[in-house]
Amino acid sequence: MTKMGFFRLLRPHQYIKNLFVFAPVFFSFNLDIYIIFKTFIVFALFSLLASSIYIINDIKDLEEDRKHPVKKHRPIASGIIKPFTAALTSITLALTAFISAFFLSSNLLLVFLIYFVLNIAYSFKLKHIAIVDIAIIATGFVLRLYAGNSVTDIELSKWIIVVTFLLALFLAVAKRRDDVLLSTRGHQTRKNIDGYNLEFVNATMVLMSGVVIVAYLLYSVSPSVIERLGTDNLFITTFFVVLGIMRYMQITFVEQNSGSPTRIVIKDRFLQVTIFLWITLFFVLVKLV
Repeated sequence: MTKMGFFRLLRPHQYIKNLFVFAPVFFSFNLDIYIIFKTFIVFALFSLLASSIYIINDIKDLEEDRKHPVKKHRPIASGIIKPFTAALTSITLALTAFISAFFLSSNLLLVFLIYFVLNIAYSFKLKHIAIVDIAIIATGFVLRLYAGNSVTDIELSKWIIVVTFLLALFLAVAKRRDDVLLSTRGHQTRKNIDGYNLEFVNATMVLMSGVVIVAYLLYSVSPSVIERLGTDNLFITTFFVVLGIMRYMQITFVEQNSGSPTRIVIKDRFLQVTIFLWITLFFVLVKLV
């Protein structure tokens, strides 16, 4: 087992998803150093737990991944790492996350347990059921919000929960579209792909993109949000939300490259600049205007 193989086994590029644990802190603009530090710990622990589940999923899908044009290069599917070694690594990571969460917060431990059980069920059965699979992926993002919220006294906005779920659903559908394209090109993909086709995923993405934008706009003009953040100009940030959604749809429909949302965010400069400007404008409107 090479160091690089072990590193790839953990899928660290996926940790960008776990940044959602910082959402309660960000949207409340609570800059207390102690709270931010505890949230960083939650981020690290959630990443360990997520890696544990990724490994279990890779062991479970070993034969299926070997037939996939991209996934066949994963450490277990390619034979770089033995399934037994991977299983021991997964157990170690999960135990570390659970034990640490136990001492940090009982609510965090509960969120971890729900996330773990839900994703185990996903890996072994539920990911083969169309629509249910993407709903579980989206639920995982909402659980990240609750994980970040578990170590703070910050009230979690219902609008943020809704927007996060809808955005994650949008990204999950885009990922399934990539699977559909591979299937139409003769590549064997996951079993649930029979429940999707291009017409369905295209229509669903268009629907979800509009719903995400409307939900965010409603959040930005919500009286409770205006009162808590002290500004009624937050709706202006919707401009960058629309740009981000449009760019992602361009990547999906024009460039035909929506298989990995995390890699897209890591590599796409347009999205990175858009997210940066959205965060900057958000901060300016709340703190400086």
